[in-house]
Amino acid sequence: MYTSPESVRFGAAYYHEYQPAYQDSPKLAEDLDLMVEAGFTVIRVGESVWSTWEPEDGRFDLDWLQPVLDGAHERGIDVVLGTPTYAVPPWLARAYPEIAGETATGVRTGWGQRQEVDYTHPAFRFHAERVVRKVVARYADHPAVVGFQVDNEPGMQLFHNHGVFQRFVDRLRRQYGDVETLNREWGLVYWSHRLSDWADLWRPDGNVQPQYDLAWRRFQADLTTEFIAWQADLVREYASQDQFVTTCIAYDRPAVEDDALTARLDVTAGNPYYTMQDGLQLPAPARERQGWTTNGVWALYQSADRMWSSKQSNYLVTETDAQAIGMPWVNRPGFDGQWKQAGWALVARGADMVEYWHWHTLHFGAETYWGGVLPHSGRPGRVFAEIAELGAQFKAAGPLVTGLRPHHDVTHLYSNPSKWSMAEAPPLATADGGPDERAYQGLFEPFYRGAFDAGAQQRLLHVSQLTGSVEEFVARNPVLVAAGFYVADDATLEFLRRYALAGGHLVLGPRTAYGDTENRARAERQPARLHEVAGVSYDEFSNLVRDVPVTGLAGTATRWADGLQVAEGTDVLATYDDPHFGRWPAVTTRATGAGRVTTVGTVPDADLARAVFERVLAGVDTSWRGTSGTVTATSATARDGSVVRFLHNWSFEPATVDLPAAVRDVVTGEELGAGTSLALGAWDVRVLAEV
Repeated sequence: MYTSPESVRFGAAYYHEYQPAYQDSPKLAEDLDLMVEAGFTVIRVGESVWSTWEPEDGRFDLDWLQPVLDGAHERGIDVVLGTPTYAVPPWLARAYPEIAGETATGVRTGWGQRQEVDYTHPAFRFHAERVVRKVVARYADHPAVVGFQVDNEPGMQLFHNHGVFQRFVDRLRRQYGDVETLNREWGLVYWSHRLSDWADLWRPDGNVQPQYDLAWRRFQADLTTEFIAWQADLVREYASQDQFVTTCIAYDRPAVEDDALTARLDVTAGNPYYTMQDGLQLPAPARERQGWTTNGVWALYQSADRMWSSKQSNYLVTETDAQAIGMPWVNRPGFDGQWKQAGWALVARGADMVEYWHWHTLHFGAETYWGGVLPHSGRPGRVFAEIAELGAQFKAAGPLVTGLRPHHDVTHLYSNPSKWSMAEAPPLATADGGPDERAYQGLFEPFYRGAFDAGAQQRLLHVSQLTGSVEEFVARNPVLVAAGFYVADDATLEFLRRYALAGGHLVLGPRTAYGDTENRARAERQPARLHEVAGVSYDEFSNLVRDVPVTGLAGTATRWADGLQVAEGTDVLATYDDPHFGRWPAVTTRATGAGRVTTVGTVPDADLARAVFERVLAGVDTSWRGTSGTVTATSATARDGSVVRFLHNWSFEPATVDLPAAVRDVVTGEELGAGTSLALGAWDVRVLAEV
């Protein structure tokens, strides 16, 4: 079970066993004392060392962690205990080579990294269950243990193993009943793919049929969900009602469906990594490359909102930047102030825990230069000092900043199936003309950034989370964005239509409503089932090989253009300034029922996206941001009902904000009246409670 703590849990992953002389107990005491000095209240332990827990098949060494837990408890530091199933010991790989995950049929993942294993294999499950039970039974009753993390960043690869494929065939048989139904639903008449028997289903390696691919990816995500749920159920046999069970999610993994995954867990936990230094500067570059580490202030906030979205609730940060994060050629530790900024940004958007990866920079292994709170010398330096300041601030803020309910002006519909579909058949190209496997993100993220740049706070919502009456939904979510929602079911499209008629402002982006749940193009006017309320339709679209300026709104169209045809009563907001594309509008809007639909037929650059949302959000109060262009303002409702404001200055240049209301500084206790000119220094953050 999970409840928000009385203050932000603050700490790091701690691997005493990784240090050069980990049996040296004075070093353990020194580390733990330094953690207390830094304001740490939690550490994560144990998840990476199966071969230490079980050096040989059936021989367990379970006592080595006892001094760590005892020392933590003596100092009031909580512990999250991890199960070690993501890093398999060599003896298990040697005894059962068939458990290696296959990246293609018959192509086994080479040993020597991590997460190489097919976690559906019975041999792996037998040994994984045994070590999980041993470890958890040994320490579940330890007073320091407040929760458990099962596995680590699951869903890293799509398994092509024989057993996995056979289970996939069995699933299709249960779902479709017979091959004729599958032939019809997948359109297997195409290229002579009709099946006469289930044994005719081909392996996924060379598949190019999009219906097959989406089913395969859904199945892989379900394998991950089932595996994590299986482990969570094992752990709950030993855990008390006061101990939570979670896993940590790397959201870019290909076999993760986070809303389904977290449904069987007590709380969401995720690992947001971000580029520091100039990567957190405002104003930001027009375009920033995204990957497993994000770039840009807006992208940090999107990561936070993404974690909230999994369960629509408070979450834990199990890993984030302690220092330089990445391989030896990527070393960019933060500017002074950026750790405090990022920590408070995560808390502002609902984080109840912030844990760094990790405490002590490693002296060996693949992550030798993934910097920890302490450098290789083990002596506290600049990073430790600033993180300790943040720890003191969290302590001073106390229960006011946990269990926060972040505010939002704009809601974005998020679709994992659309993301999977576009990873296989991307509608967008990379700069060199190749397929962009991040095409879904390429459609979704510009809309999030545009609303962010326009001063909006945002929430992400999975299709599975569209619940309640449309009228209640409109009241909670006055602006709803659906960009890249390609794999769309009829019920959700009807919900979107009724949302607009009931008074919501629906913002449509490219590719929304084009496909159905089988990944087939819909045989309807586009956008399917929404063209009447949108007041536009199209039957032609084009990739843009060059950026195209638009008139009517500031900015540029990039990557894509829908040939929007405008119905009577629809207003054109922007048109392509181009001899060919100029025949079509780039952005339109239409009043419909009690609401409105704004359609964006292109991938907007940062300027155009901002301009669109400045119109959509014309009534949103942005006075808390000041006028410098470097300040962000976010807010949330605390458990006591008060409103908490977070002001960040993402720049070396100082800024000021004239406070629209009377506030109390949550950290210092200072009272500030309405109209006070609040000074923000370089890379500064202030946390304020309205009074």
